[in-house]
Amino acid sequence: MTNLAAPTRDIVVIGASAGGVEALRDLVRGLPSDLPAAVFVVLHIGRHSQLAGILGRAGPLPAAEAKDGEPIEHGRIYVAPPDLHLLVHGTHVLLRRGPRENLSRPAIDPLFRSAACALGPRVIGVVLTGALGDGTAGLRAIKRCGGLAVVQDPSDAAVPSMPENALHHVAVDHCVPIARMAALLVQLVGSPAGDTPVVPRDIQMEAAIALQESSTMEKQDLLGEPAPFSCPECQGPLWQIEDGDALRFRCHIGHALSSEAMQAAQGEDIENTLWRLFRTHRERAELARRLAAKEPPQSVQADRYNTRAEGYAEDAAIIHRFILGRTDMQDPF
Repeated sequence: MTNLAAPTRDIVVIGASAGGVEALRDLVRGLPSDLPAAVFVVLHIGRHSQLAGILGRAGPLPAAEAKDGEPIEHGRIYVAPPDLHLLVHGTHVLLRRGPRENLSRPAIDPLFRSAACALGPRVIGVVLTGALGDGTAGLRAIKRCGGLAVVQDPSDAAVPSMPENALHHVAVDHCVPIARMAALLVQLVGSPAGDTPVVPRDIQMEAAIALQESSTMEKQDLLGEPAPFSCPECQGPLWQIEDGDALRFRCHIGHALSSEAMQAAQGEDIENTLWRLFRTHRERAELARRLAAKEPPQSVQADRYNTRAEGYAEDAAIIHRFILGRTDMQDPF
């Protein structure tokens, strides 16, 4: 096992979402087999993933899904498995099925935050293509703990939202297209890490939540102020966190959302509600028609049911037109 005590920048944490498979493949293709660093990768994925195999075939570094408790070694790529947060804890890897962050598990921020908390200036954080803002809070935590921040050039990204968000809220050290990313990382890896600052208390607390060591309403009060919103994941109360000039939210269960993820979740909730209303009104119209058919033709009761059916059908049509006109409710992923 490689000795990780040397004070060099030997931990590379990479996060990506939409368009990330291609970007990651291009990146790892340029990394040498003797890279003096460990590489950790989080990609927003579903219940099944072939990412480790794809990355292992793309370049000379061996890639595999991370295993809980395994030691960290140089020259390897650790890939977050489906439905588990990938975390760094001292010289070992941890996997936790903790609360989703930014509507995802695995999520980028927990990895970045845990690495920053555990290894400080030895960490290089990399945000690649993706939607919304996952990775920004974690990248800021890396910077606050003495690490480096690297972002894919948004104009080079398949989906530029994540790189743009990071650039807007974090003092990024390097912003390059994916074709230059591997060479940059090779240059940065192994350079002196510098002094280790005291880890800010809020970063420690949020890292502990991902590790499932701490998540109480009392401690959430220390992170921010109560917000007048409910958590889209569990419908519990939210706390508003002022993270530099970025606004984030976290509930006492531990679900965390960037402001972009919060808006996306609210939009999805609105759309789901409207579709339920549309379905209910169509069903009410159909029920009224069937009840009318049971009555004598042109009777008062039949007319009453038919009138109701027309009203329900008209309401359903209005709701449907409204749904089709709401372009802001499209799936951001």
